[in-house]
Amino acid sequence: MGVIHVTDRAGQRHTLEAIEGWRVMEIIRDWGLPIEGLCGGACECATCHVFVSEEWLDKLYPPTEEEEDQLDTVMTRPNSRLSCQILWTPELDGLEVTLAPTGA
Repeated sequence: MGVIHVTDRAGQRHTLEAIEGWRVMEIIRDWGLPIEGLCGGACECATCHVFVSEEWLDKLYPPTEEEEDQLDTVMTRPNSRLSCQILWTPELDGLEVTLAPTGA
């Protein structure tokens, strides 16, 4: 096990225990933070949009075309990702993400 650090929409930072193989969206949701994930992780809604801290971007697998298509439906930044498409591994221990504003 390891941790991810999540900054919520109010700017509060949370350190959450993470389990290998779980989607970052699931970790955030299961710890009770407000992330929608309406499609349940199927990369179909972009309601789990997060901003990944710059120093972590190169450690993630690149987004798939499907993920990029979903990100095109919201207001993104260069560090935007769908948290349902990030599987937590020990290499991501300490991952830093910020919840995107609702509808962004």
